[in-house]
Amino acid sequence: MNRRAILAAMAVTPILALPAYAHHPGADLDRLMGSEEKYFQAIDAPAAPGFELADSEGTSVRLSDFSDKVVVLNFVFASCTDVCPLHSDLVARVQAMVNDTPMRDLVQFLTVTTDPAADTPEVMNGYGEAHGLDPHNWTFLTTRKGQAEDATRKLSEEYNVRFEPLEGGQQMHGVVTHVIDRGGRFAAKFHGLKFDPLNLVMYVNGLTNNAKRP
Repeated sequence: MNRRAILAAMAVTPILALPAYAHHPGADLDRLMGSEEKYFQAIDAPAAPGFELADSEGTSVRLSDFSDKVVVLNFVFASCTDVCPLHSDLVARVQAMVNDTPMRDLVQFLTVTTDPAADTPEVMNGYGEAHGLDPHNWTFLTTRKGQAEDATRKLSEEYNVRFEPLEGGQQMHGVVTHVIDRGGRFAAKFHGLKFDPLNLVMYVNGLTNNAKRP
């Protein structure tokens, strides 16, 4: 079955998509993805670093709020002139494929800004639209009122992605897309911008089909 056919199968019913993944949850899912995608890193930690942040309306958002979903998480800042726009476009491609399947209500996309002072609610509200991200299951997060301005940069370091401030408001950083399984298990990372977005979709599909997870 080629990849286009796999995506079409997921659009019909997720249990038919990627049968090998569905029948071999956990370590086998990681092994199979590792053989398919060279930018994939299995983590399989009991819990991803938790947080309590705010959306553009100031509403408190916790990672644990999505314990019944698979979470795709990344860090950017809106004024980035380097890789952040490309990363956001890539995540939007993944989301569009996910949302063309029954996984639409099983997966939550979260983007955290590492420049909360500049990324005002107005900036945040326009960012998703500019990059084609669907607000149905995507949220841009920033610091809560009273939190330290560097709180989200410190959070990114907990995920082993450093954002180092530079002159002119830019930040030097890596590019990682994190996948958090239902129940908060830190499942995996997809590194850089060269991974095949369909591989990330298939990995998420394998997690949503995993009946042994919460």
